[in-house]
Amino acid sequence: MQELASHAGHAAFPLALMATGMAAAESLPGLPELVVAAVAAVVTVASAPRGRRWLAWGPIALCLGGGAIAAFAVALPAARESAVPFIRFCAIASLLQSVVILAAVRGWETFARPMPKIFLDVLRWIAVAVALLVVLWEAGIDAGELLTGSALVTAVLGFALKDTLGNVFAGLAIHAEHPFEIGDWIQYDANPAHVGRVVEINWRATKVITLDEAYVIIPNGQLAQASIRNFTKPEPWSRRSLYVITPYDVPPQRVQSIILDAIRGSFGVLEHPAPSVVTSDFKERGVEHWVRLFTTDFDKRDRVDGMARDRIWYAFARHGIEIPVATQAIRLTHLPPPVAESASAAVERRVRCLEQVGLLAALDPSQVRHLAEEGVDRVYAAGEQIIRQGDPGRSMFVVMDGRVQVTAESPGGDPVGIATLETGDYFGEMSLMTGAPRVATVTALVETRLLDVGNESFGRLLAARPQLVEQLGAALRERLCERSQAIAGAERGVPEVQDIFRKIREFFGV
Repeated sequence: MQELASHAGHAAFPLALMATGMAAAESLPGLPELVVAAVAAVVTVASAPRGRRWLAWGPIALCLGGGAIAAFAVALPAARESAVPFIRFCAIASLLQSVVILAAVRGWETFARPMPKIFLDVLRWIAVAVALLVVLWEAGIDAGELLTGSALVTAVLGFALKDTLGNVFAGLAIHAEHPFEIGDWIQYDANPAHVGRVVEINWRATKVITLDEAYVIIPNGQLAQASIRNFTKPEPWSRRSLYVITPYDVPPQRVQSIILDAIRGSFGVLEHPAPSVVTSDFKERGVEHWVRLFTTDFDKRDRVDGMARDRIWYAFARHGIEIPVATQAIRLTHLPPPVAESASAAVERRVRCLEQVGLLAALDPSQVRHLAEEGVDRVYAAGEQIIRQGDPGRSMFVVMDGRVQVTAESPGGDPVGIATLETGDYFGEMSLMTGAPRVATVTALVETRLLDVGNESFGRLLAARPQLVEQLGAALRERLCERSQAIAGAERGVPEVQDIFRKIREFFGV
C-alpha cells in the first residue's frame, strides 16, 4: 500500500501542476485535455499490476512535458499560440498511452498470457503517431501531403534502415510464434557447436550465453531465416548420443545389455524416457553401438556424456571387453614393457585378502588358495552400484582396495545406510551360500577393486568336505545377527541354524 501511495503521489504531480496552470491561465487551450490525461495516468499507476507499473511512466512523462510547456507559455505570453499544439500533442499522446496500457495489461492479460514488451512498445509508439496526426489535422496540415512530398526522403530512409526494420519485424514474429522463450537452450544455426541459453529478446536481436560463457548477439532477421533447434521444448528433456566400438568377437546383444546396466543411475541419465542401445554400423575397428540417453541437465551435458562413458569403460573392463584401436602398419622403437603382475603374485595377493575374511576361517590354507586361484578381480567406478537389492546373485565380494557403502530399503520406505566397508571387508555372502536374492544395495564410494568369489568354487569345496556346512553355517548366522542389528529400527528375526544348514545343503546339493 505504501508503494502504491508513493506511485500515486508521484503521478499526482502532473495533476497539481495542471491545476496551477489553469489558475494562472484559464483561457490557455489544451489545459483541460492535459488535466484529463493526468487523471488517466494516475488511474493507470493505481490499477496496473506490480510488475507492469513501469509502463505508466510514459504517460506521466508526457504530462510533465505538457505542463512544462504550459508554464512556459504562461511566463511568455508571446509564445502562447505556438505552445498550444505541443500541449495538445502531449495530452493526447499521454491519454492514448494510458488507454492502451489499461486495455493491454488489465484486459488482454486477464484472459491470455502476458503481452511481450516489444508489442507494448509498438502500441505505445502507435499512440504517439496517432496523437501527432490529430494535432497536424487540427492545425490544417494534411499528413498525406507531407508523406507524398517527402517520398524521396522516405525511400532513402527505408533503404538505409531495411536491415533494422527487418530485424524489428522478425522480432515481432518471434514473439508472436514463440519458437523459443527466455531460458530455452537453442541451436541458432547449422553449426552444432552454436548452442546457447536465451537470456534476452529485444527489438533488434536475441542474446544467448553458450557453455563457454560467451555472450552471443544474433540479429532477429538471421534467426527468422534459420532452422532453430529448441532442446527444452516441447518436453524438458533432450536426447544425447554416444558411440562405442567393440570387437567383432563379442555378441552385440551382450554388449548392449552391459552398456544399459552400466549407465543406470549415472549422473543426469533419466530412467524415463529409458536409454537404449542399437547396433549402428560395422567399422574397420569393430561393431559401432549407438547409445541413446535422455537428460534434463542440458547445461551439464558434457558431464552427463563423460560420466556415462566412464561407466561404460569400467563395465567393459570388468567383463574383459577391450575397446579396439585403429590398426596401422607403422615402425616404432619399442621400449621395455613395464613388468606386469605375475599369475602367482596375483594369487598370493588374493590369498592374503581371503585370510582376513572371518567367514572363511574354517577353511584350511589349501582351500583358501583354491578360492584365490578361481576368484576374479573386478574394478568399479566411484558412484557405481555393484549389487542391487532384490537382484539375483551367486557370488561374494571381498574389498581389496577402495571403499563401498551398504544400504537397504524396506517396501515403501527410504534407503537406510547400514555400513561402510573398506579393505578386508566382504559382502554378498548370503547369496553365495544360499542363492538368496541380494538383501542390500552396495555402491562404490571411490574407485574400488573387488575379489569376486563364485559359488562354483564353494560347491567343489563342500562336495569334498561336507562337514564344512556346519562351520560355515554358524559363521553365516553370526554375520546375519550383526547385519540385523545394524539396520536402525528393524525387527527382523534371525534364521535358525538348522534353517541355514538346510539352505546351504539344498543350494549346493550336499
